[in-house]
Amino acid sequence: MTQIYNSFSVFGLNSFLLKSLEVLGYVKPSPIQSTCIPYLLSGKDVLGMAQTGSGKTAAFALPLLNNIKISLRAPQILVLVPTRELAIQVAKAFSDFSKYLTGIQVLALYGGQRYEIQLQALRKGPQIIIGTPGRLLDHLKRGTLNLINLSSLVLDEADEMLRMGFIEDVETIMSKIPKKHQTALFSATMPNVIRRISRRFMDLPKEVKIQSTGITRPDIQQSYWIVRGKKTDALIRFLEIEDFSATIIFVRTKNATVEVSEALEKNGYNCAALNGDMNQLLREQTLERLKTGKLDILIATDVAARGLDVDRISFVINYDIPMDAESYVHRIGRTGRAGRTGRALLFVEYRERRLLYNIERIIKHSILEVELPKSELVVQHRLKILSEKVQKQLNSSDLDVYRKLLFKLNLKEGWDFEKLSAALLKLAQGDRPLIIPPEKNYSGLSFRKQYVSSPFNKRRMMYNKKSINNRFTKNNKKLEDMIIYRIEVGRTDKIEVRHIVGAIANEGDISSRLIGNIRLFTNHSTIELPKKHSQRLLARLLHTRILNKPIKIKPIIPLALQIKKRDIILRNNKNYKKHKI
Repeated sequence: MTQIYNSFSVFGLNSFLLKSLEVLGYVKPSPIQSTCIPYLLSGKDVLGMAQTGSGKTAAFALPLLNNIKISLRAPQILVLVPTRELAIQVAKAFSDFSKYLTGIQVLALYGGQRYEIQLQALRKGPQIIIGTPGRLLDHLKRGTLNLINLSSLVLDEADEMLRMGFIEDVETIMSKIPKKHQTALFSATMPNVIRRISRRFMDLPKEVKIQSTGITRPDIQQSYWIVRGKKTDALIRFLEIEDFSATIIFVRTKNATVEVSEALEKNGYNCAALNGDMNQLLREQTLERLKTGKLDILIATDVAARGLDVDRISFVINYDIPMDAESYVHRIGRTGRAGRTGRALLFVEYRERRLLYNIERIIKHSILEVELPKSELVVQHRLKILSEKVQKQLNSSDLDVYRKLLFKLNLKEGWDFEKLSAALLKLAQGDRPLIIPPEKNYSGLSFRKQYVSSPFNKRRMMYNKKSINNRFTKNNKKLEDMIIYRIEVGRTDKIEVRHIVGAIANEGDISSRLIGNIRLFTNHSTIELPKKHSQRLLARLLHTRILNKPIKIKPIIPLALQIKKRDIILRNNKNYKKHKI
């Protein structure tokens, strides 16, 4: 049974670390900190299993910092993380904890940042390196990163690195570090591959398993919506009919935080984005505005929202479905605080239904499906809000002043008070119309009742023209919005689709749902990527490696032109009728 301590001072941490913890507001160690810190302080290997947000970073950072040799200007602690957002977050945590340890340098190494900047920082001899597998492996191959003095290795969110296809890179890195070192591995789940790594590279590790909060609290009403049409339009409708005090919207990438925030601002919502690019001061100011009621909606990534605790949050929206149930539980746990009831909404695309089933299985709770709010309901809600505003002004004490101004407006003849009232209502409503056109009629689509077609129907669907065209692009994206790129890795390099998705999403800082079809060939592969991100992606992915081989990405020709060329060839073929779809 895990012993919970009431203070960090009982561990024997040095006074400089204790001072940092006091300034940061750390008072009582979490369960994983209470268990891991003594083991790591004594030099033992640790295999930890705990959900996101349990305090893992402090659990390994504090004891490793306590044992570091400050005078040795060389990498002594290496932390492997799956994404650059997490690399930045962990690096900042190390910097905060070591604030009063003079001479400590922390460096984050990740894809997308210029090599010159990283090389310059490496020459200064940082003792702590936090990085993504691809970029760390690249530095090791170039000889720009020397790990001969490494004493501690941490694998953070190992299962996420497995999911993104980085495990082979991780094993390669671990094989290149000194045999005599301390290892800490943390993962929300413990699949067989992670177990294999622990047996191969760890020395009799102490296993620490912190029980998940698991089942969500009954005071949180949970529901999901099957995505049809534009997600931002649907988001606005759900926000309009929901009476909430404060809302947090979870997305996968930092770019999405900005995109969603801009869409909401255009519709008059008081919102802000929270992502890994924000400095600590701006982050603190944003959270303070949310706590004091000056901000109503926060759009955040999982990493950026860690440690967020605001009692007035009554509504959580999973704009992008989390990849695991633990993240879902952690996300929605931010609502319904202080004895209040909370509400959680999950957006689920049809291809993501398995993730929904997995969440329901883990939390042992069926999530209710809801429909998009009808236009009539939205209009009714808007009228109600406008009516309340008008009624409030009718009861105001200074109305007589404005009554006298009516006759000074110099309006032309032909108006009466009813027509004037309607004109003023239109002005008061602004750009958001009270009359909304009816929504599109979507065919019945439910995850609960799946139509199982006969073998004949399946074959017929394969040759349906719409079905064929959809196979040329992913997620029903418009053909003209995509570009096909060639990358110089293929089946002979033991490449799998998951490796490509993980590398492109991480190094290119793009949501995996924006990635189109991927085709593997013998010595190369092709991938569809959004046209609007083409210049940024090419710049970021120019030096990207997959399984330690440069991808040398380059565009071929737009997808729409390829399909047009295919159709022309078919039409000119005398056997066109045989091939016609």
